[in-house]
Amino acid sequence: MTETNIPANPRKSPWKDSAVTNDPLLVGLDIGSTNIKAVVFEADGRIVARASQKTPTHFPRPGWAYYDPGELWQTTAAALRAATAQVENPARIASVGVASVGETGVLLDAQGQPLYEMIAWYDSRSEAQGSRLAQLLGAERVYATTGLTPQAIFSLCKLAWIQENAPEQFARAVRWLHVADYITWKLCGEAATDYSVASRTMALDLANRSWAVDLIRDAGINPALFAPLAQGGTPLARVTAAAAAETGLPPQAHVAVGGHDHLCGALAIGAATPGTLLDSVGTAEAVLLTIDKPLAGERVAEQGYEQGAHVVDGYYGMGAYRTAGICIDWFRQIAGSVDYATLTAEAEAAPVGSLGVRFVPQMRLPHSPSNDPRARGVFIGLSTDVTRGMMFRAILEGLSFETRNVLEPLLRFSGYERPGEIFVIGGVSRNRLFVEIKAAILNQALTVAGIEEEVAAGAALLGGLGAGIYPSAAAASAAHNVTRTIIVPDPALAERYDAIFRNVYQGIYAATRPLHHANAALL
Repeated sequence: MTETNIPANPRKSPWKDSAVTNDPLLVGLDIGSTNIKAVVFEADGRIVARASQKTPTHFPRPGWAYYDPGELWQTTAAALRAATAQVENPARIASVGVASVGETGVLLDAQGQPLYEMIAWYDSRSEAQGSRLAQLLGAERVYATTGLTPQAIFSLCKLAWIQENAPEQFARAVRWLHVADYITWKLCGEAATDYSVASRTMALDLANRSWAVDLIRDAGINPALFAPLAQGGTPLARVTAAAAAETGLPPQAHVAVGGHDHLCGALAIGAATPGTLLDSVGTAEAVLLTIDKPLAGERVAEQGYEQGAHVVDGYYGMGAYRTAGICIDWFRQIAGSVDYATLTAEAEAAPVGSLGVRFVPQMRLPHSPSNDPRARGVFIGLSTDVTRGMMFRAILEGLSFETRNVLEPLLRFSGYERPGEIFVIGGVSRNRLFVEIKAAILNQALTVAGIEEEVAAGAALLGGLGAGIYPSAAAASAAHNVTRTIIVPDPALAERYDAIFRNVYQGIYAATRPLHHANAALL
């Protein structure tokens, strides 16, 4: 590959002359923090085949985590081979789309070779760069332009870290590709970044949907490193012969621009209209409210609420905390790796309110509304009467209290008294007890979409858009047969949890904040 193979602009027109099968299959890739999933769908959303591989992650020291680019691609290819091997006639596969985490990326040289490891989205090594860029660029300017407050996790801070700590490699770089971009490029040889992934860079001019060239330059980074921007679902190219040989995909399959995992999940279940709330609960939890224009106001930024462009038209406001599913996995491990079903059964048998045990899930990185990088997780109310099941129920309750804690200010900023509908997706949402607790704490009915692998499904829809299988994003979403289960809150539970939230939970952070700060000073 030479530098000229990295295009100035992605192709904009679909393949009107392409021989898309009348009975197409669509592949969706979900490149997540924990697993890499390859799922083959019928055009109506039925799953034909799937395969999953653990995301190969390296932890060289506390606070650091990274992916090896070649290893990540090989693991993705292995998942694709395993999925396509289950398909009776792989030639039916008409398209591929990729969804991924948003902030992680890789630098490539002029020959397309990776120059440095892919720093994981939650890696904290670039905290100094985040602080420096906040001062250099001005936090107010950054938020007004990008909808983000300067934080270590965002791509611009990761680039600044690599520039300072691996200057020789950085000097040879000609392109920065995010995870979804990189896998898409490996599949078809064309590079592009969609607006939803670009929203996690701290380098996107959100209102104008363009790279914030002046801001990037002022950060000391060459804006030319960033790939061309395109709407998710924009067609790129067909699967290359080399990628077909590695993955089992047919070389005639079309590849389209992908998107950010949470937003792809929203597309798959139809949660992309203004006023609709998506509660995406995975390794992290994202509470995304679809809005028709970016939010303004100093308090939005001060409290750490983030904004971005949707994978389809429109925008979103988001409150997120980084340790939802991680809290559950963490407790399971320290409890002796007991299975989830056992923990859930014990939690269900525990009393409402967990015998006074409260859990605050601020286990990693700052999040809204406190936006305090020194905050840490807390258990209070422990006694010798407390059982493992009570502690696990306290975790489920704490995660749900934190969702409400994140949501209420976001609604006020957006001008909504209540969301029109709340969709809950993600692996944890399949825990009925958890969803019932969350419905009671939010005191609003929750819609659990009856769809498996919703993130991969959204990616597959984007691939189908690029291949011309669907005429529009709305038609793509409507084509998937998604059943809905409505979880209605129990009024008595809602009243009990409301009292706990207002009288206890909201005061825990304020009460423990001085201790967090004092403790951090002693580390």
